[in-house]
Amino acid sequence: MIKLYIDNQPVEVPANTSILDAGRGVGIKIPTLCFIENFEAKGACRVCLVEVKGAKNLVAACSTTVLEGMEIFTNSKTVRDSRRFVVEMLLSEHNGDCKTCLRNDDCELRQLASEMGINVLEFEGEPAPQNIDDSTPALIRDSGKCIKCRRCVTICNEVQGVGALFPQGRGFYSSIGPSFAENLAAVACVQCGQCAAICPVGAIIEKDHIAGVWQAIDNPSKHVIVQTAPAIRAALGECFGYEPGTLVTGKMVSALRRLGFDKVFDTNFGADLTIVEEGTELLHRLKKALVDKQPVALPQFTSCSPGWINFVEFYYPDFLENLSTCKSPQQMFGAIAKTYYAEKIGKRPEDIVVVSVMPCTAKKYEAQRPEMSHNGIRDVDYVLTTRELGRMIKQAGIDFRSLPDSKMDSPLGISSGAADIFANTGGVMEAAIRTVYEIVTGRPLPTNQLHIEPLMGLDGLKKATLKIEGTLPEWQFLEGIELKVGVAHSLTNAVRIIDAVKKGEEFHFIEVMTCPGGCIGGGGQPRFTTNEVRKKRIAAIYQEDEGKTLRKSHENPDIKQLYAEFLGKPLGEKSHQLLHTHYKAKENLKPT
Repeated sequence: MIKLYIDNQPVEVPANTSILDAGRGVGIKIPTLCFIENFEAKGACRVCLVEVKGAKNLVAACSTTVLEGMEIFTNSKTVRDSRRFVVEMLLSEHNGDCKTCLRNDDCELRQLASEMGINVLEFEGEPAPQNIDDSTPALIRDSGKCIKCRRCVTICNEVQGVGALFPQGRGFYSSIGPSFAENLAAVACVQCGQCAAICPVGAIIEKDHIAGVWQAIDNPSKHVIVQTAPAIRAALGECFGYEPGTLVTGKMVSALRRLGFDKVFDTNFGADLTIVEEGTELLHRLKKALVDKQPVALPQFTSCSPGWINFVEFYYPDFLENLSTCKSPQQMFGAIAKTYYAEKIGKRPEDIVVVSVMPCTAKKYEAQRPEMSHNGIRDVDYVLTTRELGRMIKQAGIDFRSLPDSKMDSPLGISSGAADIFANTGGVMEAAIRTVYEIVTGRPLPTNQLHIEPLMGLDGLKKATLKIEGTLPEWQFLEGIELKVGVAHSLTNAVRIIDAVKKGEEFHFIEVMTCPGGCIGGGGQPRFTTNEVRKKRIAAIYQEDEGKTLRKSHENPDIKQLYAEFLGKPLGEKSHQLLHTHYKAKENLKPT
């Protein structure tokens, strides 16, 4: 332990602790714009300057380690003036108008300026060169607003391993972006939006779909329905001052009705449908390999996360056949809404507008993929992030906190607890195992065995082995088999599990989620997502699951009715037409 003084307070912290963390440990807030927890400090923004007795210059608190007997001052006049000067310099070349910026109430630079009492710009610097890149369906970059903190670089390279963003150039003309000043559409960007979620200003934002949704709602000839992903209910409340992890499902439904949607449905219905199709697909692959002795792509990878799909198409095309052919729950819902549901209400598919509320910016990209349509009609028309829905509710003047709780509409609003946990890393795998176990054994899985602890939590790579015993005659070939499953979240961990497969480690089924923590940590969720916030959202999702009587996807009565009236059977002809797809390698990265 190291003994030191911070603002004349005696402090004792472990060796190798930064000044920033030491200060936070005793309730001293040291501002920063570039720091990200659990990553090596960059010291790029210089906002966290502090004074150390005996040191020649002020030091960056984030990148300076404490020493025995150190005397640190975080609030001296020299420190206050220096931090203020740094922020004023950033503002002097910040090419942004706070009055119209999308991030005006969620901008860390603006908040710091306010806290420091900067009401007048003392310096008029030359604005940074501005390039607005809206080349992708999901994200918009505005280089004029970039403060070069390099948070996005850390996330893109160290967490996602994508490498779409780098610092380039020197001095005033340095910039952050794709190599050779290309647009994002010209490089291997998976459009996960983690860069937008971590950016302290408005330099990277999601492509806003709110105007299109309002236009659809205001069109009397359109039947506009909305689906909400499971992760939304544990995070939307943060847009209205609730603690992270507060479940606001009922208020969310009421708000969506007041916005003017004709029906409020649940993406969880699509998640239950996905489990039935994907679980059946896994069993058929295993049968083909173990009984028919035919070559088959194993392990089977989940296909719910569009950023992960992009990543495989860019970097691992040899594994495309290993991807489940199932569309994601978002797209399955849209396909069913514009066929089965359309028939039920007597509407033409082209007169139904499907709006999704997702924790993910890559879902915007997924919705416009050519594969995600039927008879030339898109499955999903618009995708709103959690943040966009929060803004839309505020635009409508709705007092969210005073709303009563309401329930989803049917038939596409009933879902199981298994669908809820799709939001968490490990949740898709757990949901699939609940269903596959009962299909294979014919026995109900006891309630106290629904959770699979090795697959829970925030470890980047998780594994479990499940022995199958007491199978039905149809599945006798699985008797005694040890089903080996793996779970990875964030794309650097996806690479780790792919490397393990390449080296010969055996897996039968692998879940990959693009974002840290799974969908609860998606690129479209309310900022700022730390591990503490992720854990609270995860706990809320498990609470939602455990509070339901219906906790297994295949027991959803509306899913059963869907197959009886419309689809026939899992992996049947109609299911293949509407609910399944294939992907191909992305060889040409240049925009068309």
